[in-house]
Amino acid sequence: RAASRDDADLDDAEPRSWKRVDEAELARRVREMREARAAPSVQALDQKAAAAAAARKALTSVQTLPKGVEVLDPLGLGVMDNKSLRLITEASMSSPVSREKSQGLDPSMREKVIYSSPHFDPKVFLSWVHKDTSAADLESGALTLKTDLKGRTQQKKQLVKENFDCFVSCKTTIDDIESKLRQIEDDPEGAGTSHLYSVTQKISGVANRAFEPLFERQVNQLNFLSSYFSFILIGISARFLLECTKVNPLIQAQADKIRSVQGMLQRFRTLFNLPSAIRGNIRKGEYDLAVREYQKAKSIVLPSHVGILKRVLEEVEKVMHEFRGMLYKSMEDPHLDLAELENIVRLLLELEPETDPVWHYLNIQNGRIHGLFEKCTVDHEVRMEILQNKRHEKVLSDSKWRQLQQESNKSLEVDSAIGDSFQDDQLSSTFMAEEADSLRATYIRRLSAVLIQHVPAFWRLALSVFSGKFAKAAAGNALADSEMNAKSGANKTDDKGAEAKYTNHSLDEVASMVCATVSVFDTKVQNTFRDFEECNILRPFMGDTIKEIAKACQTLEGKDSSPTAVKMLHALHSEMTKLYILRLCSWMRVTTKEVSKHETWVTLSTLERNKSPYAISCLPLEFREITISAMDRIELMIFNLRNETAKSYDITRQLQEIHESVRLAFLNSFRDFAGYLGTFGAELAQSRSNKENNHVQNGYMNGTDRESSASMDGDLHKKLLVVLSNIGYCKAELSDQLYNKYRHIWSPIRDNDERSADMRDLVTSFSGLEDKVLDQYTFAKSNVIRNAAHNYLLDSGIHWGAAPVVKGIRDATLDLLHILVAVHAEVYSGARPLLEKTMKILVEGLVDIFLSLFYENKAKDLRTLDANGFCQLMLELEYFETVLNTYFSTEAQQALKSLQESLLEKACESGSEDAASDDKQVPSVSPDDLLALAQQHGSDLLQGELERTRLNIACFMEPTLQSGSKTSAYSSYQAPAPHHPQAQVSSPSFRRQQASSNSPIVSRRRR
Repeated sequence: RAASRDDADLDDAEPRSWKRVDEAELARRVREMREARAAPSVQALDQKAAAAAAARKALTSVQTLPKGVEVLDPLGLGVMDNKSLRLITEASMSSPVSREKSQGLDPSMREKVIYSSPHFDPKVFLSWVHKDTSAADLESGALTLKTDLKGRTQQKKQLVKENFDCFVSCKTTIDDIESKLRQIEDDPEGAGTSHLYSVTQKISGVANRAFEPLFERQVNQLNFLSSYFSFILIGISARFLLECTKVNPLIQAQADKIRSVQGMLQRFRTLFNLPSAIRGNIRKGEYDLAVREYQKAKSIVLPSHVGILKRVLEEVEKVMHEFRGMLYKSMEDPHLDLAELENIVRLLLELEPETDPVWHYLNIQNGRIHGLFEKCTVDHEVRMEILQNKRHEKVLSDSKWRQLQQESNKSLEVDSAIGDSFQDDQLSSTFMAEEADSLRATYIRRLSAVLIQHVPAFWRLALSVFSGKFAKAAAGNALADSEMNAKSGANKTDDKGAEAKYTNHSLDEVASMVCATVSVFDTKVQNTFRDFEECNILRPFMGDTIKEIAKACQTLEGKDSSPTAVKMLHALHSEMTKLYILRLCSWMRVTTKEVSKHETWVTLSTLERNKSPYAISCLPLEFREITISAMDRIELMIFNLRNETAKSYDITRQLQEIHESVRLAFLNSFRDFAGYLGTFGAELAQSRSNKENNHVQNGYMNGTDRESSASMDGDLHKKLLVVLSNIGYCKAELSDQLYNKYRHIWSPIRDNDERSADMRDLVTSFSGLEDKVLDQYTFAKSNVIRNAAHNYLLDSGIHWGAAPVVKGIRDATLDLLHILVAVHAEVYSGARPLLEKTMKILVEGLVDIFLSLFYENKAKDLRTLDANGFCQLMLELEYFETVLNTYFSTEAQQALKSLQESLLEKACESGSEDAASDDKQVPSVSPDDLLALAQQHGSDLLQGELERTRLNIACFMEPTLQSGSKTSAYSSYQAPAPHHPQAQVSSPSFRRQQASSNSPIVSRRRR
């Protein structure tokens, strides 16, 4: 038994009793522990060169001191003698004899000097240890002590901060246990534990005092008897065998056989102990020793007829199989560092050279990355399901609440607020959509984090493997000690052999593995990206997602991933950017359509429209904000795509497609907006037409209906003018401004031809729409002017066949002119750039209305026209021509000339009829006389009328006054000279008529 215990002690390499403790070995370990503790202090002392030179010398020479006799000074000034507790100096080091003769301190004094003692006295310590230390060294030591104390305090604070929850939990648990124990102790009916504990302690003390000497004597006697009887039995057995061999040859043969078996057992003693030895080495972490023992066992040539040895080897193989499984299992550790991995690979290659542990590890890591992807997916699906349930519960609760409101309103006979409930539902839906998009963005961000964190490390590991790093490590550790000093050529040969030993796969296969991982990432990201809600496109979710993909591209570029995988990521980045841009373009057009459904018809102030001459509503500015919001994001996306992707890959074709899509979307958004504005104009025109048809069907209206109709017409005209202003603003300002701002997106190189073509298309679209709406506006105003012209010409109370003497222009003339003044003011304030065009159309329409009314009533109210009537109309027409001269077009002048000729012809006919019916046979008035008479009235009265009505016509005369032509404008209205009545013509039409007195009408009358 003693021999077995000795063997066990040797196998375990640790003594089991105090008598087998090696005191020298114990002292050596103590010294090593002290040296390990002294190392940081030595480094700290080395940093204080100026203040502790002597202490450094003492620490340098402390290696010559006997081990176990030094104690560190807490001030960091050196080392103290463990026996005398004096600071070791150069003098004490130079005389080691004095140190050996130094007397130790008495226990009480020693307790006060040792700083780890509970009775430590700082004053005694300084007076005893540092009695010869200088003040500078003491100050340096105090600073060192304070620094160390501060550092330890910070460490404690950091420890408490990092584990605060643990401290609180432990404190709470301890308090609970203490309170429960106190309750048990205080409970008079409970058994308690204090009494049981005290009784147990008493029994244990009595037993120890009674039986401890007996047990020690029995153990010593048993050990002695065991050893004694073992030697006796061995001797008896040997003597018995010796005597037996002398007696019988058969017994001699049996003894020889026993001796051979004993020799074999002795010879294979290591093999029999091998399973337990290998298990012990593995348990202690000495894997290299276990592998060497296993290789030695495999190299032993065993006799084939000994079955027990085979069973021992089978047991060894079983142990090593478990060891290999443990090594493969350790490869699944996510926190396994490269050094541990190299060691595991080397051990597996030594155990099984034909296997490929590195490829196994790569497959594990790849599967782990896929597992992390799937975990992110599962978590995202769970979160989305929770959100869907929350949304469903919200819908149910809202419907119940709405039902309760409806029932309550019915009982109270109050209408329910359906609009408010609809708005609440819309807000709730928007909020839920925003939460869903937030979860999607978080999901993609987590996927990107997994890719960024694990794929580069995976690829770097593969590069180090296939570059031979692991082969060198395996070959270097497998060499024997004699081979470690061989030549470099032999080492290179071994390296190549070791590399070829396990590299059964190529780097291309790893690249395919990485590409498959990136493909999984691509699929998940694209599917999630397409699920983003359209209503949150301006929120940062989609933009941040694209930034995450760009970040992944930057991280994996270079040597951190395979080129194919990086190319796939760049393709994903380009595709997502393109998809986001297309969705922005679609959102721009859809939102423009939604906004265009709601027109307030309220014009903005001058400051709100940035001093634009167009009095627009808020609709064009809303369209502008929509376009800017989308185009700014598109510009940023394209800029990032160019800078981040074009550095390494050619994306010219993709950029061209994106540029063309953006350009067409930009232009189409303007065309769509123009179409919506045109729809407003058409709806207003249709409304006016329906109202007129209703009036025609209902017959004449009374005064109240007329006022209501006039008010409705005014609102209709203002709305048409708002539409016209919006169109003009988009054509003249907004389209050019935004096109020039964003043209560089689709045309980096300035192409004036392309710009001219695009702007020409936009201007053409808006111009056609502008003409159409302007026609509707002028047509509506022409109806008002026609009614006023009818009153002016036919309902003014004058019989043109017996008109009074001409005294000036009538009030009806000013009433008609006031309509044009109102239109002028309305257009001037609403669409100033269109003022001239609008007024020219209306002035020309006014002359055409005069002509149409004249021909319609030529045989009725205007069947006769005497000289006074002719002169009155000619004076007023000349007044219109003079006042509205700025807006008289060529067509208007021709129409006015035709009207004057018609009036002249009518006056001549009326004079002829009167002369024919008169008994006195008065000669008829010639056309020249009529023209001269009309001109005379114009010369006498026009200038005065212009002066009298200057406030009424100020808006029309303002351009003339500003141009500095006031004198020339009024010079033609001066009274003619007495003897030259036809020297001046008051209006251009009169001058034309005078110059063309041979007109067909005049010639016909003369004939």
